Amino acid sequence: MGGDNAIAYAVGTVADEWTLLILRYALRDGTRRVGDWQRLLPISNAVLRSRLRHLSDVGVLVPEGERGQREFALSRRGVGLWPFLLSVWAWELTWAGGTRPGLPRMRHTACGAVFTPVLVCRTCGVPVAPREVAAEFGPSGSWPRSTPTATMRRRSSGSTSLGPGFFPQSRAVLGDRWSATMLGAAYLGARRFADFQRRLGAPATVVAERLRTFTALGVLAPSEGPEPLARSHHHLTDKGRALFPVVISALDWGQRWFVAPEGPAAVLDHGGHRFVPVLVCSVCDEALAGRTIEEVPAD
Repeated sequence: MGGDNAIAYAVGTVADEWTLLILRYALRDGTRRVGDWQRLLPISNAVLRSRLRHLSDVGVLVPEGERGQREFALSRRGVGLWPFLLSVWAWELTWAGGTRPGLPRMRHTACGAVFTPVLVCRTCGVPVAPREVAAEFGPSGSWPRSTPTATMRRRSSGSTSLGPGFFPQSRAVLGDRWSATMLGAAYLGARRFADFQRRLGAPATVVAERLRTFTALGVLAPSEGPEPLARSHHHLTDKGRALFPVVISALDWGQRWFVAPEGPAAVLDHGGHRFVPVLVCSVCDEALAGRTIEEVPAD
């Protein structure tokens, strides 16, 4: 059997600059009208409608109403993306907040504290670092099946004019399928240029451009020495490893909602048992829920 697996569906859904921003407002503010997204984002009508159509096709949004007055409500599948968006938000606050003053912090309404989400293992309840989770492809997993076959055109305008709180560095790392897949490859051990190119199945120019971007952002670091890019080694930095909750939340969402008949796309092991990610509050240690999180306006 073939076709896109859960990883490809997750990448194809969230690995797009505009989709990240559309989902941000849908999940945070309950935005559902085309006109409201157009007011909030510098996006053309054609691009917005193409993204809304795609999110409807994969079951994240549900169109309601007649043509001309149509709204797009979040489905259960769409609401299930909140751990991914929360992890993106937290990474920007911790690792890239200085690039966009005014990015709000988060408060856990259950305990009243400003918090940071902590990734823990549901089975044993302990915080988990990337090196503590062993990942391998499952029955429906392979590199060809994990890169979405359909892709959307990237916008051509610059990304520096969107104002505060728009996930600027996350969009650079996750804003298209090649970047998101490259990040996953790095977590699965890719280090050499040839490793990334083989696993992504991408043109050499695409791999080179993404390696330069990831290096400039401090997500990857090249090996020391004067090696040309095509022969250099790259490893995840602390900033890159801090994206683990983002990656694992997207993977977990994909595997929950896009189940292949032959089995999971990826198998995750933590200390001899299946790893299921959960985000908890850094202050009270309680499991987080989307409805118990609110913004704290930046100073």
